[in-house]
Amino acid sequence: MTLRLLTAVLVLACGLTAGHRAAEAVEGPTPAKVLFGAVTQPAPLAARSIGSYSRGCLAGATALPVNGPRWQVMRLSRNRNYGHPALIDFLERLAAKAPSVGWNGLLVGDLAQPRGGPMLTGHASHQIGLDADIWLTPMPSRILSADERETLSATSMLSNGGKGKFADPEIFTRAHFGIIKAAARDRAVDRIFVNRGIKKALCQMETGDRSWLRVVRPWWGHDYHFHVRLGCPSGSAGCKAQDDPPPGDGCGADLDAWFVEKPAPKPQKPRKPAPEVTLKDLPPACSEVLVSN
Repeated sequence: MTLRLLTAVLVLACGLTAGHRAAEAVEGPTPAKVLFGAVTQPAPLAARSIGSYSRGCLAGATALPVNGPRWQVMRLSRNRNYGHPALIDFLERLAAKAPSVGWNGLLVGDLAQPRGGPMLTGHASHQIGLDADIWLTPMPSRILSADERETLSATSMLSNGGKGKFADPEIFTRAHFGIIKAAARDRAVDRIFVNRGIKKALCQMETGDRSWLRVVRPWWGHDYHFHVRLGCPSGSAGCKAQDDPPPGDGCGADLDAWFVEKPAPKPQKPRKPAPEVTLKDLPPACSEVLVSN
C-alpha cells in the first residue's frame, strides 16, 4: 500500500461511525506497523492502554514535552514521546527526584507512538504507552540542539568498551544506582529491564532494603539505558497485565544463570519469517483508536 493510498483509506475510515465498518476499511495485508507509524497525532479518546505490551495500542495519549525542568527527550525525529498519562506522570516524578540521588536529569528515549501500536523499527513492546527507555547518560546542564538529540550516543555501562559481561565500576556509579532504585521504588512500576551486568552491580551495591530489586530484571542489551514498564493503570479496560515477577530480589541462581556460557546452537534450516502483524491481529478496539479523528 502506498502512502497516498494509506492516507486515503484512513481519511475514508475516519468518516465512518461504526467501529466495525472502520475496521473493515483498513484491515487487510498492510502491516499494522505501517498503519500506526503513519499517524502523527494521538487518538482523541479517553486515555486507555489496550492489549498487551507487545500487541496493543494506546488511546488518549499524552506527549511528554521535549524539554522539562529535569528532562530532555532524545531522537525527536522518531515522534515516540507519547504515553499514557500515568507514564508521563511517572517520568515527571522521577525527574523531580533525580537531583536527590545525584542525577542531574533524565535523557528520555522512546516511549510510544501517538497511538501506540507496532513500530516500523526497533521495539517489539512499547505499544500501549506504558514503556519508557531512560538513558544511563545523565542530562547535561544545557539544552541539547535538535542535531545533538539525533546524533549523540549513550554510553555503555559495561567493561571493555561495552563488550564485557559486567558493569565497569569506573562508569557505573552510585548515581546510576540511585536513579534506577528511585524508579524501581515507584509504586506504578511493574518491571525495569537492565543488562545482566547492571543487575549484578545493583545486587552488589545494595546493602539495605533489597525489596525493590525484585522488579529489576536482566535482559539482553539494555547496557546504555534502562527500560521502565508500568503496570496497567486504572480505567484501562482490556489492558493485559504481566504475571508478577518471581519472589525474592532476583540476585541468586536465576541471575547466575545469565552468566553461564552455553554451547553454540546447532545449525538449523532457515525459518520462514513470521507473518507481519496486521490490524486484525490487535485487539478490536485498536481499529477505533487508529481511525478516530
